[in-house]
Amino acid sequence: MSRFLYLYRGPARPMEEFTPEESAEQMAAWGEWMGRVQSALVDAGAPFGARASIADDGTSPAPGDLNGYSIVEAESLVAAKVLLDKHPFLSEGKGRFSIEVFELVPTEM
Repeated sequence: MSRFLYLYRGPARPMEEFTPEESAEQMAAWGEWMGRVQSALVDAGAPFGARASIADDGTSPAPGDLNGYSIVEAESLVAAKVLLDKHPFLSEGKGRFSIEVFELVPTEM
């Protein structure tokens, strides 16, 4: 089994701007997805808050639109992608949101 990192990208609104009803709806959708993937979910992750970007030339370009992460275990990249079926971050259907999937490669020290 390998571990895979999901990075959430898109123009998501900060959670503190949600109404209580919107927040409850979002939490329910995430709970449903987590229930579907069950033990494959190693780390539910967290949304990202304040951010900055530092370049190798010392400048501070605008940070990207990454919004959070999760970590899952799966047999392959294909299997990790299958776990994204009905993921709440992909529910808008307008192409503004995406999830990048990366295999976490073990390092030997």
